[in-house]
Amino acid sequence: MAILVTGGAGFIGSNFILEWLKHSDEPVINLDVLTYAGNLENLTSLAGDARHIFVKGNIGDLDLVSDLLAGHQPRALLNFAAESHVDRSIHGPEDFVQANIVGTFRLLEAARDYRGGQAQDAASNFCFLHVSTDEVYGSLAEGAPAFTESSRYEPNSPYSASKAASDHLVRAYHHTYGLPVLTTNCSNNYGPCQFPEKLIPLCIHNALAGKPLPVYGDGLQIRDWLYVKDHCSAIRCVLEKGKPGDMYNIGGWNEKTNLEVVRTLCLILDQCKPRSDGKSYQEQIVFVQDRPGHDRRYAIDAGKIERQLGWKPAETFETGIRKTVQWYLDNQTWVKNVTSGAYRNWVDRQYGG
Repeated sequence: MAILVTGGAGFIGSNFILEWLKHSDEPVINLDVLTYAGNLENLTSLAGDARHIFVKGNIGDLDLVSDLLAGHQPRALLNFAAESHVDRSIHGPEDFVQANIVGTFRLLEAARDYRGGQAQDAASNFCFLHVSTDEVYGSLAEGAPAFTESSRYEPNSPYSASKAASDHLVRAYHHTYGLPVLTTNCSNNYGPCQFPEKLIPLCIHNALAGKPLPVYGDGLQIRDWLYVKDHCSAIRCVLEKGKPGDMYNIGGWNEKTNLEVVRTLCLILDQCKPRSDGKSYQEQIVFVQDRPGHDRRYAIDAGKIERQLGWKPAETFETGIRKTVQWYLDNQTWVKNVTSGAYRNWVDRQYGG
């Protein structure tokens, strides 16, 4: 028995593999092309562990994926692989179309072919789990009910549109070909090993470096925040108990404005790593021009997964964000290694230096 994980060197994928192997001896085949956000340093604790088999490759390589399925005979394929940063999708949408739409299509094709060649018992036990986002639902008005699994898809960025398309492909392969699939739509993740282009790690990194903390627009955009290890436990739960063909929203029940998140980070850093001049890190907050088509609010109703599968998050935002800040403080070598020249050039372009 084994599982195949795509994108397992990225932020969520690597956390999932680490958590999986804490709870199970079932081997993981980890397929990752190692883009800028794929980092094997996330998995250094698994060096020499025979349960972790890393393969460098692209999910769009149909022959490679087919060979991995045939060679390892996994009982499940979990698709974490994706281009995921909205800002990057605005500047270069084609990468998102190729990775998120074409890549998912080829994974589905390989899975369909693999399942068709299995014995009946094995075929009935195989599952394709697709990890998606709440951004496919679009933007919520203040006070509107949170997104449920029946909410209409209204993606507003190239990123969310590409993920919406991949979700539809997954659904279609279930209804057309009978492929057992599960789709999860999560809210904003945060936690260890997140590449410092996203809000929380970017602000921690910039704060410690004495740089501005960029906040888009008025900073009052609302997100639901989900600690990554809670997300990982939810995915394990869905894989174990989920009904084929169903979708499950995964959220942290933590709606916060972006400005509130940044101010919270500053207060924690003021306590854990005070500035040498005695001032608060909040003095480094700057408001920058809002990005095009910026969704105002996301909110996840995670009631279905709690009612049907018995899952709910273990962390509050207050406990999870303190663990996150402490991880970055304790792992400055990791931060230094990922903040390469290419990363600095991207931040300079995106946030005006």
